[in-house]
Amino acid sequence: MTDEKVITCIVCPIGCKISFNTDGKHFKISNGNKCIKGVEYARAEALDPRRMLTSSVLVINGEWPLASVKSSKPVPKNKLFQVLKHITQAKVDAPVTLGQNILKNVANTGINIIATKSVRRL
Repeated sequence: MTDEKVITCIVCPIGCKISFNTDGKHFKISNGNKCIKGVEYARAEALDPRRMLTSSVLVINGEWPLASVKSSKPVPKNKLFQVLKHITQAKVDAPVTLGQNILKNVANTGINIIATKSVRRL
């Protein structure tokens, strides 16, 4: 295993400082967690970090030029810029409705990009 790392858990307001070791495949907590949620959070951050992604897409013929969007699930951290590239290249015709799928299976992640704002047609 590699050197010990420390992460601050953000699952609850306590903010435990969790110490762990990992080699990218194996994971071991050395101390700091006060509950199992902290262990799960640290394991996910060490082995498969993911982030919810929010952005906006260009709207053609809409009352607003942009519509806010988000990922349907957390995106693998190593795919964030690839997903963002697809989002910045996307254009959608108005109207856009809240919850509408804007991009399906973006960057072959199995994750959709969905509208978080409705935009009426001009």
